[in-house]
Amino acid sequence: MSSRRVVVAAFGGPEVLEIETRPVPVPGPGEALIRVLASGAAFTDVMIRKGLYPDIRDRPPFGLGYDMVGRIEALGPGAEGVAVGQMVADLTTLGANADHICRPADGLTQVPDGLDPVRAVAATLSGVTAWQMLHRVARLDRGQRLLIHGAGGAVGTAMLHLARDAGIAAVGVDRMAKHEAIAALGAVPVDADAPDLEEALAAAAPDGVDAAFDPLGGPSLARSLHVLRPGGMLVAFGFYDQVLGQGGHLSWDILRLTLWDLLPNGHATAFYSIGAMRRQHPAWFRADLAEVLDRVAKGRIDPPVGLVLPLDAVAQAHRLIEEGSVAGKIVLTPDGL
Repeated sequence: MSSRRVVVAAFGGPEVLEIETRPVPVPGPGEALIRVLASGAAFTDVMIRKGLYPDIRDRPPFGLGYDMVGRIEALGPGAEGVAVGQMVADLTTLGANADHICRPADGLTQVPDGLDPVRAVAATLSGVTAWQMLHRVARLDRGQRLLIHGAGGAVGTAMLHLARDAGIAAVGVDRMAKHEAIAALGAVPVDADAPDLEEALAAAAPDGVDAAFDPLGGPSLARSLHVLRPGGMLVAFGFYDQVLGQGGHLSWDILRLTLWDLLPNGHATAFYSIGAMRRQHPAWFRADLAEVLDRVAKGRIDPPVGLVLPLDAVAQAHRLIEEGSVAGKIVLTPDGL
């Protein structure tokens, strides 16, 4: 029996992505063999494909895919805590875009019974990223207000769902085409292409915000800082502009955040990485993913799926991600159903 996986053949554009056919992997000690039902395609994967993701030092060729939901088909020697037939989710960092994958059994999170795997994977990387930034890093409470750039994307829409569920007001920045979806989630939309974006932000939040979440980097960080209330926090969680050649640089952005955090300006700053957070607090990821999936299963939040594509359309998914044209999460399934 054969199994497919997406491989980064070399660092570069979407054209470097290949579909490799191989034997179904065999689970080793402590591992579970998982039949992947749905995996994500996200901007994080674009960074990995280009060789720009700080947590990945692998050289091509390697398997791609940061998160997945699937069903356990077999267990290796000594694998405990899970059972064959269970549907589980995991943050793999690499290798999730595949028909099968082997993962350590003790790192898997059970998916609630009856939850669609496509909806579940939409809440895995994107949902936990938004949850941890909101509740672990910024620690916002009911009645406060946040700002998020890229509000119509996968993390942005997950953040807006979580904010609405928690009673936190939101301002969402994105292209005009996504404003209807942003407003439907109870947020105030702001045009990312406004001639004077800083003025537009001030108009949308004249009293400022308690936290600003910025995946863009570069000049956007200063604009986000300026809209904070006294005591507010700026959380950077990406460097979109650098990846797309639009300015900014990760090392310089982190240096600026560190310097701003030391200044007596009444503001705090942080750089969020889900991989770094998981290494520092390994128990948090499973707890937070379980919490997010439970809220999806109960209908409290519903991180939107923008598009479902078959596994072999992964290059198309990456092009759409770089265009920023899809609202919500792009999900890959074995047959695109």
